[in-house]
This record gives sequence, C-alpha cells and structure tokens, in this order.
Amino acid sequence: MLKRVFMAPDPGRTRLRFATRAVLGIALAVAVCGLAGHSLTGAVTGGLAALLALFTVTDATVRGQAVTTALLPAVGLPVLTAAAGLHDHPVARDLTFLAVVGAGVYARRWGPRGHSLGVFAFMTFFVAQFLHATTAQLPELYVAVLLSVLAAAGVRFGLWCYERRLPQPAVPAPPGGTGLARVTTRQAVQATAGAGFALVVGQLVSGQRWYWAVGATWWIFVNTASRGETLVRGFRRLLGTVIGIAFGLLVALPVHGDPAVTALLAAACVFGIFYTAAVSYTWMMLWVTLLAGLLYGLLGVLGPGLLALRLAETGVGALGAALAVILVLPVTTHSVTDAWIQRALRCVHDCAAETARRLAGAADADPAPRVAELEQLLARVRLSVAPLVHPLNPMLGRKQRARHVLALLDDCAREIRGLVSVAADPEASHDARLAAACWRVQAAVEALTEGGDVSALAEDPTATDWKHSPSRMSPAALAHLHGLERALAELARPLRTPSGSPLAGA
Repeated sequence: MLKRVFMAPDPGRTRLRFATRAVLGIALAVAVCGLAGHSLTGAVTGGLAALLALFTVTDATVRGQAVTTALLPAVGLPVLTAAAGLHDHPVARDLTFLAVVGAGVYARRWGPRGHSLGVFAFMTFFVAQFLHATTAQLPELYVAVLLSVLAAAGVRFGLWCYERRLPQPAVPAPPGGTGLARVTTRQAVQATAGAGFALVVGQLVSGQRWYWAVGATWWIFVNTASRGETLVRGFRRLLGTVIGIAFGLLVALPVHGDPAVTALLAAACVFGIFYTAAVSYTWMMLWVTLLAGLLYGLLGVLGPGLLALRLAETGVGALGAALAVILVLPVTTHSVTDAWIQRALRCVHDCAAETARRLAGAADADPAPRVAELEQLLARVRLSVAPLVHPLNPMLGRKQRARHVLALLDDCAREIRGLVSVAADPEASHDARLAAACWRVQAAVEALTEGGDVSALAEDPTATDWKHSPSRMSPAALAHLHGLERALAELARPLRTPSGSPLAGA
C-alpha cells in the first residue's frame, strides 16, 4: 500500500498540482472568512465548502466545472437551511437526512454534475450536524459558503487553471438499464437503507455523534457500482480510520487545538487527501480522520474517548453499507464487471477501426481520443475487479482468473497504444495487410462480445515476406495487430466461463 501511494506514476504531476491547488484554495477561503469577521464555526464551514468545491467537481471540461461550481450553493444553502431549522426536531431531521442521502445517490445518473451536487448536498447537511448549526447562525453560514466557493473558484479557474492545457479527459458513463435495473437507482435505495440502519444504531451508540455512522455509509457508496466494490471500500474505510485514529493520538491530541500548529497540520492533511485520493482510499481516509481530529481539537472537544467513538461509528456505518448491498437489490460484481469489460472491448474495436482509417490515408481519422477512452474504461474495470483480486478474497480460482483477464486487457491496451503510435508517423502508408489485420481485430471483438468463435490467425508477423512491405512502418504495425489478435483470442476462455465459475457470480 505504501509503494502504491508514494511510487504511483503521476503523469504531468497532475496529482501534485491538484493537491497543491487545493491547499491554496482552502487556505484562501478560510482567510477570507476570517477577514469577514466570521466565528470559528463559519470558518470551518467555509473551509469544508471550499474543500468540496475543489474535490468533488469533476466535469470533463473547464466550462462544465465552472457551471457545476456555480450551482453548488444553489443546492447546499437550502439543505443547510433545512438542517439548521430541524435542529430541535430529531424525527423530522432524521427523515430529511435520509431523503438527502437517497436523492444525492440517485442524482449520479446525471453524470459528474449530478454526483458533485449530490455530494455537496449531503455534506452540507452533515456539516450542520458536525457544528450543531442553528437558525441563528444561518446568515453567517450562508456568507461563509458563498465566499468560500467563490474563493475556491478564483483559485481553480483564475489563478491556476492547469486543466486548460490538458486534453479533455474521456469520462465513461456508468452501465445503462432502466428502472430498478439501473445501478444508480438500486444504489439510491441501498444507500438510504444502509444510512437508516446507521442512523438508528449510531444514535444508540452516541446521541451526539451519530452522524459519523451515516457519513461512513454515504462515503462507502461513493464511486462504487457493485456489491463487491462496496464491501471492499467499506473495509478500506475502516482500515484508514483505524490508522488515522492512531495518528490522531500521536499528532492531533498533543496539539491541544493550538491554532497555528493546527492550521499547518490541517494544510498537510488537505494535501494528503487530494494527493492520495486517486491511488489509495485507505490513505485518503487516514488524512480525513486526522483532519477531523484536528478540527475537533479546535472546537475543544478532542480526547481519546472521542476518537474511540469515531471508530465505533465508522464500524456501524460500514456494517450498514454491507447489509444494504447484500440484502437490498444486490448488484453482483460479475454483472458490473462484465458490463465494463464489454465496453472496453468495444472501445478496442473502435480504436482498430479508426487506426485502419488513419493508415488508409483518411485525413480526419484520429484514434488518440479512443485510446484515452480505453485507458479510462480499463481503470474502471480494475476498480470493478478489485474485490476479486483483493488479498483477503479466499476464492483463489476467481482471483487467478480475474488477474488473467486484467493482464490480457492490459496487453490489448499496450498493443493499441503501440499501433496508434505507429499510425501517427507521417511515413506510415497504406498496406493491404494492415487493413486486413485491422478488420480481423474488429471481427475478433465482435465475436468475443456476441458469442462467436474467436481464434488467432496463424499469420506470423515476423515472416520473411515482410521484406516486401511497401512501408518500413508496416512490420511494427502488423506486430501490434497480431499481438492484439492473440490477446483477444485468449480472452475468450475466461470471459465465457459459465455462471458460478471463478469470474461469475461474485
């Protein structure tokens, strides 16, 4: 886990810039709240609003990100009003909180914007519970949210908008379906049920800090699409919380809420959250837990008992999420994984087709965007398969087969990247064998996804007749195509194993 965090590749230092900008944006937001004369409650609210604005907004374009950021207060302020207004009406408060949970998860069907607005709505209600906000504090909290979102937007879109120089990322949509078959609908029901369990049991554990259990359930459901993914995420959240509490005892507790030291440590935690989020959920939760401890230190209530209660409430939330995904409209790991694999294979088909057009001389043919999309899809496949290859998974057969599938898909991606790089060379020219090999790849993908016969062709890309190739680029292109055919042929066996076998029914 340590190696994955600190040795993970960071092309273009994107994660480093993402984390550094977050520290600047949140620091500016807190400073603006301080200059406006806000209390500690207002400053904390503003800082968390800025954190969410910088962390959750993930639209594909800068323009889309700006629109979503502008919409955050329109969603958050009404929720904040409801949370504060219901502060002294626990039953109505709890029912409203559960409604926000369900609506926030359901909103994910509208893509990154729906996801961002749903998270912001939930966290606004959560923060109101965290700070015990009342209606008398609403004017200050409104201004704090607005100023902080504006400050975060100024840093993100004005001072340091590095995304403008980056190619537009491909954001694959979730698997489709209608009604209860849609993953987002099922998850909305699951999350509401799990949060209901966490709310009731969490209040039995603590009448003051019960919302930690609901928060744990909520965040376990974020960015998951199947039973297995949710269970693994719950385990990682619990592990990260345990490690974070240990750090809290060693770091946050001795600080005793000292403002200067707490500010420096909070900045380090923010950097850690943003820098590790993409590579390790466990490490991200470590930093989140430590940051929460520091904030409680500022509020003057931090102690070993509170940290122990934090762990207990997280365990309740994880249990609620686990029971919900197992008992309520379960979405199996196999069904979700298969959907993502099918989409990745169709993307391979499109890459080969676009490359064939490029090699045939079509001026408007550009396979590069398809390659970027393939990388995104394969990342989603790895996330979906994670439960099957988890070290604690006792089903060795499924684990081995899942790893085999991932290796073959990586082979496909590597050959596609090589083929596209060859096709990008201006000296690459039309060769009938290139076109024929691309057609074979397309046919192999169609057969693999539609149940037909898939077999690698016997043609050897190293045959001596390559010396007759009209282009010096053809041998390399043909080698990549042949490797792609071979990987597709080998994928047929693990992907077509009947239900109940190592990759099915997980």
